[in-house]
Amino acid sequence: MSAPLISLHRCCQRSALFLLPRRQWSSSSAPPASLLSRCLLFLAQRYYDVEMLLRWRSQLGRDQLRKKNLYYGYTQRFYGPDIASAHYILNLGGGFRFVGQSKWFRANSRGKFSWDFLNYRDTPVEEVDMSYTVINYTGLSNLERQQHMRTLKLQGCPEVDDWFLAGLHIFQDSLEELDISYCPRITAGGLVALRNLRGLKRVNVSSIPRISSPGLVIILLEEMLPRCQITADGYDLSLRQAGGETSEEHVETER
Repeated sequence: MSAPLISLHRCCQRSALFLLPRRQWSSSSAPPASLLSRCLLFLAQRYYDVEMLLRWRSQLGRDQLRKKNLYYGYTQRFYGPDIASAHYILNLGGGFRFVGQSKWFRANSRGKFSWDFLNYRDTPVEEVDMSYTVINYTGLSNLERQQHMRTLKLQGCPEVDDWFLAGLHIFQDSLEELDISYCPRITAGGLVALRNLRGLKRVNVSSIPRISSPGLVIILLEEMLPRCQITADGYDLSLRQAGGETSEEHVETER
C-alpha cells in the first residue's frame, strides 16, 4: 500500500471520527450530517474498494499503452515495412512525410486520418512528427526499418525516456534533426546516448524538467556533437556562463 494512500485513509478515518461524535452529542433535532462528513465517512468505509479501483485504472492505462506500441507485424507482412510504420504513426496521432513527397499525412484531433498513404507502398518515411503522443521504447520497433528518416520530432512525449534515446542508435546514419524538448522523463544521463547519432545536425533539448545542470549538459552536448546546432531554451544558463568564465581565467593563468 503506497504512503499517499495510507495517509488519505488515516485522514478520512480521523475526520469521520471527529465529525460523527458531534452529531451524537447534539440534540435529536440537529440537521443531518454535511455532504463533506458523509463523503469522508464513505471513503473511510470503502477505502480498500477505492484503492482497488485506482490500481485497476493504473493497470488498464499500462495495458492500453502497451497495445498502442505493439509491433505492427501483421501490417508489415501484407503491406511492407513502410506502410506499417506509416500506420503506426497515424494510429498514435502523429504525422509523417514520405521521401520525395511534399504532402504530410496527419491524424486529426479525433484520431481520424486519410488512407491515401496506402498508395505509397515501398516508399520510405523521411520526416516523422510524434509530438505529444505516447510513443515509447517498444514502439521504436515500428520505425526501425526507416533508414531514410532524417527528422524525428518528439516534443512533449510523456513516455520518451533514457532507454528510448539509447534505442535511437538504429538511425545513426540517417537522422539529422531531433526534437526532444519538454520530455519529462529524460535525464542528463540519457542525453549521452546522442553521441551515437553521428549525422545529427540539429537537436532541440529545450525545457527538459529533469535536467538539473543545464549549463554543464549543453557544454557536454557541444563537445559530443561539435557539428550540431543545439537549441536549449527555457533554462537558467548562469552556471554555463560561470563555467565559461572559469575556463577563460584558467587559460589566462596558464599563459
